[in-house]
Amino acid sequence: MALIELSGVHFAYPHHAPVLHGADMALAAGERLCITGHNGAGKSTLLRIVVGLLSPSAGRVTCFGEERHADADFHDVRRRAGFVFQDPDDQLFCPTVAEDVAFGPLNLGASRGEAMEIVDRTLERLDLMHLRDRITHKLSGGEKRLVTLATVLAMDPEVLLLDEPTNALDEKNEARLVEILLSLPQAMIIVSHNPHFRNRLGTRTLRLQDGLLAAPDPNCRHALNA
Repeated sequence: MALIELSGVHFAYPHHAPVLHGADMALAAGERLCITGHNGAGKSTLLRIVVGLLSPSAGRVTCFGEERHADADFHDVRRRAGFVFQDPDDQLFCPTVAEDVAFGPLNLGASRGEAMEIVDRTLERLDLMHLRDRITHKLSGGEKRLVTLATVLAMDPEVLLLDEPTNALDEKNEARLVEILLSLPQAMIIVSHNPHFRNRLGTRTLRLQDGLLAAPDPNCRHALNA
């Protein structure tokens, strides 16, 4: 059974042409599914539909064995599917790194002491303890990216959704991110323009084009490198 499945999904923003025209996608346990496509193709839109931040005009969204419709149906999905946004500043809003990482566990009912234990365990796992007490908005772009991953992993999700995770990363931090993601057991949907990153990490790639998802043509250099 797929962990996440989209069937015949259609979506358009108000007063704009449709971006999805019957898109189909399924994520199996253990997969690291990469999605590529040109700017504006609807890749970020797809991730937002998975967690119910946007609602399709047609089609089915099935997550963890249940079809989801209303916003209330997605509360459980947002707990079980950790979403790392394209811009870390959309996700980090607490004064310090420790407080940002603790925010999710506290919202899930952990005590303050339990949340701090989770913070330390998560940061140690990612080799980020040196950032624990840093002021979040003073971090570099690459540091913010790794901290956003920590905030999501602190909630122990079953699935990771990553939107352009190599944005703002230098070569060293990108290599560190690849190392971290390869060590994780979670299934992942990864939106990325970075072919090198996709090749190192993905178990399968789909290209979003003209509102549909399909395996890229191996003979098309543009599809492979977009």
